[in-house]
Amino acid sequence: MDVDDARVKPKNSANPADQFDWGVYPEVEKFVLSYVDTFLSKHSFAKALSERMLANASTKFSDVIDYMMLPESELRHEDLEKLGFKERRADITKDGVRIFKHPSSYFFPFLITNQSKREVAIHPEFLDHFLQVLGLGVPIDGEPYAPLRKAYIKEENGYMFAAVERRGYDGYIVQDAQDTDLYLSALSKFFKRKRHFESDEEGMKETERLVDDQLGRIDSARVSDAFFITERIYWERRNRAGQVQRSRQDTLGMGWGNQDHHTYRSSRENFSNMIRIFEKMGYNCREKYYAGEEAGWGAQILEHPICYTVVFTDVDLLPEETEIDFPHQGLQHLNRLGTVGLWIGLHGESILQSGMHHLEAKFSFDGLRTELPKYGIQVMPPFSYFDFLKQAFTVGERWQVEKKRIDKLLADNSITKEQYEMFLKDGAIGSHMEDLERTQGFKGFNKASVTKIIKATDPRVQHGPGA
Repeated sequence: MDVDDARVKPKNSANPADQFDWGVYPEVEKFVLSYVDTFLSKHSFAKALSERMLANASTKFSDVIDYMMLPESELRHEDLEKLGFKERRADITKDGVRIFKHPSSYFFPFLITNQSKREVAIHPEFLDHFLQVLGLGVPIDGEPYAPLRKAYIKEENGYMFAAVERRGYDGYIVQDAQDTDLYLSALSKFFKRKRHFESDEEGMKETERLVDDQLGRIDSARVSDAFFITERIYWERRNRAGQVQRSRQDTLGMGWGNQDHHTYRSSRENFSNMIRIFEKMGYNCREKYYAGEEAGWGAQILEHPICYTVVFTDVDLLPEETEIDFPHQGLQHLNRLGTVGLWIGLHGESILQSGMHHLEAKFSFDGLRTELPKYGIQVMPPFSYFDFLKQAFTVGERWQVEKKRIDKLLADNSITKEQYEMFLKDGAIGSHMEDLERTQGFKGFNKASVTKIIKATDPRVQHGPGA
């Protein structure tokens, strides 16, 4: 497939703002990685850690870099601008530091300083854990659960290696936090939130009320960070692949510092409600997917402008609904369930009882495919395998299904009697973990490939063990 075919180019969009074309930037990648290689060649501690990350966790060092700071004598802003980097606002660093980020890619930002300072920072999920695992007794600037915490790990050959923890903040200044108690309260409430209700309508309303309550106390980026910490843990507890890979990454204290996106599935009736909840937490709608009549599904991708968290939302969709603003206009009930609707019928709404369909993180694609089988985790054939994007699901986690759910599906003629007996006896595929590798700065998704894996994960075709 040509690169242009894999870029996101929605057709028949009702809104010109829905048009996205995520490019590939091989020259920018070459430029960025040359600075990473220079740093690793001069910093033996960081180089040893990068090698352990690849060997022990199938994770690339460049995928967990938070930022790189260099003096203006070594990195000219004109060179960055020629490559497409844009200068960001100046109120998120100290005086004398300029921030440049490439807006159409996933590359980490460069900070240019008027001092002789060279610094590279990575972003583990939990900084205390990272320092404990590596046996580093260095102090941490910033109190627990503050928007930004930072530890200076080691300096070698004029390069400082650091680590930062972010909690809904995209700046670079460690300062006293005024809302840590409120953040911890939100985190606790999200951990304990009710997910099982008499009706999904009641559940959606209660979830939105909970989010609204937290938004009245702390800003949306902080709410989003707390929400997704608990969402990843809820997903992980029922996904062995996630448990195994998390334990591999935690041998280095990284947690899910390499997460790429979170995938939710929704019924048609509740899709706009779910989108509204995400938007209240500060998410912006990015590209839509229109897979058409053959595939029977659509999706809206959302991204947070401060947290940079990405959410991929799936829903059954009719061809004519590609012409409307389906994430906001609302979708009516259909008698026939597609792949997404059936998954919801079997397990429940992703944002309620079932949790995410999958978590996707950035890995060394072939490295992870080689290592996971050693732990008894099998990986499905790749559904994307390009120079710039590789993707594959782990074999799905099979969940038992509540009898009342299967009874309703049978009564509604959504499944056959044979499928009813199969689901009752063997359960149905619930969740996956996704192995992903991005290169050349490509931050989009491949519509044809995603359509293929949506079909492959339809519960009605997953009969055999390990399907």
